[in-house]
Amino acid sequence: MGDYDRIHRMCQKRGELWEDPDFPATQSSVFYHQKPPFQFVWKRPKEICNRPVFVSDSTSQFDISPGKMGDKWLVSCLGVLYLCKGLFYRVVPADQSLSSEKEYSGVFRFRLWWCGEWMEVLVDDRLPTVNNRLAFLQSTHTDQFWPGLLEKAYAKLHGSYEALKYGTLLDGLADLTGGITESINIRQDQTTCGRMIGKMLDMTSIVTCTVQPVSPQANKSVPEKLTNGIQIGINYRLCTVERLETYKNEPIQLFKLRQPGGTGSEYNGPWSRDSDDWDNVPHKEKERINAIHLMEGEFWMNYNEFVKTFTHVEMVHLDSDTSRDEPSLHHKRTWQMRLHQGTWQRGVTAGGCRNNPETFHINPQLHLILSEMEEVVISLNQHSIMEPKVIGFTSYSLPKACMDSTGKDFFKKNKSLVNSQYTNSRQVSHRCFLDQGGYLIIPTTFEPGQESGFTLRVYSSKPLKLKLLDTVPSLLKSAIMKAPVNLDGKTFVQYESVFLQLADEHRTVNAFELQELLDACLPNDYIKSCASMEVCRQVVITLDSSGSGRLKFNDFKDLMCSLKYWQTVFKNHSKDKTGILKAERLKDALLEVGFQVNTEVLSILILRYMRKDGTLRFGDFVSAILHLSIAFNLFESKDPLLNGNIKLNLAEWLKSAFVC
Repeated sequence: MGDYDRIHRMCQKRGELWEDPDFPATQSSVFYHQKPPFQFVWKRPKEICNRPVFVSDSTSQFDISPGKMGDKWLVSCLGVLYLCKGLFYRVVPADQSLSSEKEYSGVFRFRLWWCGEWMEVLVDDRLPTVNNRLAFLQSTHTDQFWPGLLEKAYAKLHGSYEALKYGTLLDGLADLTGGITESINIRQDQTTCGRMIGKMLDMTSIVTCTVQPVSPQANKSVPEKLTNGIQIGINYRLCTVERLETYKNEPIQLFKLRQPGGTGSEYNGPWSRDSDDWDNVPHKEKERINAIHLMEGEFWMNYNEFVKTFTHVEMVHLDSDTSRDEPSLHHKRTWQMRLHQGTWQRGVTAGGCRNNPETFHINPQLHLILSEMEEVVISLNQHSIMEPKVIGFTSYSLPKACMDSTGKDFFKKNKSLVNSQYTNSRQVSHRCFLDQGGYLIIPTTFEPGQESGFTLRVYSSKPLKLKLLDTVPSLLKSAIMKAPVNLDGKTFVQYESVFLQLADEHRTVNAFELQELLDACLPNDYIKSCASMEVCRQVVITLDSSGSGRLKFNDFKDLMCSLKYWQTVFKNHSKDKTGILKAERLKDALLEVGFQVNTEVLSILILRYMRKDGTLRFGDFVSAILHLSIAFNLFESKDPLLNGNIKLNLAEWLKSAFVC
């Protein structure tokens, strides 16, 4: 039983209406940043009108007004959704009611695409009102309440109604349809735009066109509509493109568009419903393109008027799963889509853009394989909603057979093939032609160290593959340096003297004595950071081959030689040799020591050792090396045939877990 059914049954049993504890009916749910300019009263629909309706199938009228927040972009989004009834009922489940006592309990559910997945959002039906009218989205001529309730669900995801002020139409279309969006400026390249429209109308894409206001900051001085009746800021769905011939055999290219019913004025320009232009067209031609019997809100417009009127074509591309719900797309060619959900984690996969050559390679690396030459759309969507990061992606050519992630040198030697724009938008999309073959896609934040989840999707009309590249964990060489047999320098003679003073009768030391020994022998505080009790315990576990928990002097010499080598590696990768290692450099430093680790292992190491400032000290580095040494040694002891798999019983597992 889902949350909706559980809450509904609970309220029915108790005879009460649900109140959402996660999005309470308080001022903070409306305005979180500024003081409300007016006082709200929260009311349920039955307290606002006598016969409220959730959604009505009997009317095709779209009569939504934005209310006091003025979110015209959201009204336009809902208009596009309303014209696609299959998608509409995917978002607004129809099995909900405000009138039926059996079905009404004050809880409503909606489905929205959020952070890379379809999410069911529950809200109660208490809505903010001013003077007994809904404060925000509302139906002007009917008593339907789905607009206000859907807006509340959307505001809940954003944290408040106020946050919707900063939304955009493209983000809204993506959230309501689950697709990826593109915007094309008609005025910049009319030829490319015309070719694109024809191709996209054959695909499972929703194609719309709009007139964007010249000055969004001065909405009050901008007219609401053009002289030909087209409204500014409203998206019209582009249904089809047809060519017909007049009586004079003149070819005419016509666009059939549709506006949400009830959005105001109707188009009255060339080739409009009652235009004299149709008198020049044979009746058969009119019947062929179905120009006579138009649905509500539909109209025709010729090409010249289209490019002169509209400023942008805005499209939503839908995958096979989503487009299946929309009847108007059933006869279209289906997009092939591949998706990857990932994260940018500080010190692990947050390497920043190409301006950061020392860390760029630690970003997630996705291998795209195309079976033939194709135009693809790559879309990167970030999951940071309230504090968006500047994001983008870069692509390189990469052989199909590549299995492991590529290192720093690859990006220094190879030029990028595709570069998206970098912006703090929720979504960044880029359309490009790619030959048959393999490609490496690197999604990044602009600055290194910034954390967020992300979704990367690639759309193509032809088959494609997308997989995450990662390194296979392996021990390239032993991290423990063996002291040379002829190592008898003055320093080690001094070490041996101190060692014997602390050792027992068998000339061995335990972890406590080792700590005193290191404190006496290590030259400065920088090196002494590895003389903690925790590190000393790890040293004993790593170097003690007898299981006694004690070390001999030869073990100590190996330790001192290893520390000297690890210190050199640490300095090689620390910034300006300051003795501080940035977390983003840990993977490369460990590789030089001899450990090749994958993203999951590196993530655990970073969580364990990274400090608040995003760095590691030498002691942290030494501890990580010792942990890895123990782990690899344990695995190799259980895998003598090098099969890459081991079997442990519970006792062995517990021992291994505590030792590591």
